[in-house]
Amino acid sequence: MKAFEFKNVSFIRDKKTLLNNVSWSAETGENWAILGLNGAGKTLLLQLICGYLWPTKGHLVVLDQVFGQASIPDLQRRIGWVSTALQYRMKNWETAEKIVLSGKFASIGIYQHYTVDELEQAKAILRNAGGESLIGKKYEVLSQGERQLVLISRALMTNPELLILDEPCNGLDLFAREKLLSQIKQIAEQESHPTLLYVTHHTEEILPCFNHLMLLKDGEIFAKGTRSELFNEEKFADFYAEPIQIIPLKDERFAVYPN
Repeated sequence: MKAFEFKNVSFIRDKKTLLNNVSWSAETGENWAILGLNGAGKTLLLQLICGYLWPTKGHLVVLDQVFGQASIPDLQRRIGWVSTALQYRMKNWETAEKIVLSGKFASIGIYQHYTVDELEQAKAILRNAGGESLIGKKYEVLSQGERQLVLISRALMTNPELLILDEPCNGLDLFAREKLLSQIKQIAEQESHPTLLYVTHHTEEILPCFNHLMLLKDGEIFAKGTRSELFNEEKFADFYAEPIQIIPLKDERFAVYPN
């Protein structure tokens, strides 16, 4: 089963083509990284997947739901989307596990009745994601990296079939970034993890567990395939249209710098 499939999808706003003729699919359980510079169309692509925008042209199917025939609210409940922007909407006085629990109700804050078992489930998800030390702590005292981990756990509360990590390391220092990446790796290694999409413009964040890569440039797919196919200097020099060098890092990671 495919997690999603784009067939010749374009998105046009104010007579300007922002995404052009995108054809791309991911199988259930695959982990993809999407790499692109600012303005490449990464966020638009995510908004289409989540049903916040609809294609102007083409055919889009997400989690077996055909756009134009599906209930978008029902579809959105099957998708977790984590972004830095979401951090600033949370309630500072809530504890980490309560914020995780709020994901069950898709709300900012908890206004519904919940059971002791549901709260324990939220704590278990936080533990499994590597955040046991955050249980009982108020959101306002958490670091930015800890907040991102809480939001990832919140997205996992509904057992999503697709989890989108939208530039989750933005604003993190070196050590917080590596800790968060380690925790994302831990999630990816779980037996029944959701299909993962990791969006970034920093190659060094792309962990080996993201074994598929899509390069997005000026609203079009420049290339897509496996890490081994695309991580080479010739391909990235064409992508950036500048001379570059690829620096191997530990654990099969790579950094790309201007040459």
